[in-house]
Amino acid sequence: MLQFVTEKETVWERLKAETRPIFLYGMGDGAVRILSAMRTYQIPVAGIFASDEFVRGHDFAGYPVRKLSELEAELDDFVIVLAFAVCSPQMIDRVRMLGERYQLYVPDVPVIGGGLFTRAYCDEHEEEIQAVYQSLADERSRQIYANIINFKISGNPAYLMDQVDSKDEVWNRVLQPTNHEIYVDLGAYNGDTIREMLEYTRGKYHRIIAVEPDKKNYKKLVKFVGDTPSVQCYQCTAWCVDTELPFAAKAGRQSTVAAEGVMTPARSVDNLLAGNPLTLLKMDVEGAEREALWGASRSIARYAPKLMISLYHRNEDIFELPLLVKRINPRYRLFIRHLPYIPAWETNLYAVCEDNGSTQYAE
Repeated sequence: MLQFVTEKETVWERLKAETRPIFLYGMGDGAVRILSAMRTYQIPVAGIFASDEFVRGHDFAGYPVRKLSELEAELDDFVIVLAFAVCSPQMIDRVRMLGERYQLYVPDVPVIGGGLFTRAYCDEHEEEIQAVYQSLADERSRQIYANIINFKISGNPAYLMDQVDSKDEVWNRVLQPTNHEIYVDLGAYNGDTIREMLEYTRGKYHRIIAVEPDKKNYKKLVKFVGDTPSVQCYQCTAWCVDTELPFAAKAGRQSTVAAEGVMTPARSVDNLLAGNPLTLLKMDVEGAEREALWGASRSIARYAPKLMISLYHRNEDIFELPLLVKRINPRYRLFIRHLPYIPAWETNLYAVCEDNGSTQYAE
């Protein structure tokens, strides 16, 4: 029995029991996945709405997209299911205010892969989840981990708002970057995390290797890097071996390895480095983190770089990836932090060794 998992009833069971009309707030891939789950559970959907300023008389998934103000004028009460990602302070405040006026749920659906993170799924993986919880290096990580698990089951956004960290906390207190980092950025996007690292190292570093498979994002990355010295960019996918993989380009960050797509080079970190060292490794590779970890396993075992790894793309990431890191190099101390985001995106694993990172969190 997982003592820190207090939620028993899933968000889907709660929605099923609702007698008030249920409206989805937002559109996009998340909404498609949520609608599919609601059909599976036979949960009726009364309609879809968006913020008033985004409504242009269009339809989504067979529903006319309505204005929130229209619903409020017509109905005394209804249930809101948030169906898109929120990260700006203004939108998080808007969601918080809506949650104060109405019953609001944020169902957790995987970005990649199938299945739902229910209490039954949690119980099925009780041993792995407990092992991760016990291996975490500080009480804050354990509290965040418990909150994320309870959120995934219940869809209650209060769990996400209760434990939120800033990038200052992550960079200055957990990772503590030096002026001599050899940084490998997997899923470099447009260079945003490189920009962050340079901000915290005051523009000083030893070497940067940036990997980004999406053609449009790669162009933005190369433009950002410009003629900055000691930076190498690769348009390829991070993987466990060097090969070619079908790659589906989508808007923004969501491009991913898929069953169908444009054949794209894939490289392992170990082969990219060819035995050379690294000190900091980031992975945000849209569900390929497990394969990318195996592809960096020799370097991780030998050099113990500080790690930044996304934990939210697949249901199993929340327990599988921390255990894999400890398997590759048992010396790591594991931290989990959640940056401002609804749903539980930007829940990340940070790993440092005693001789290669912060010791402030020792208990």
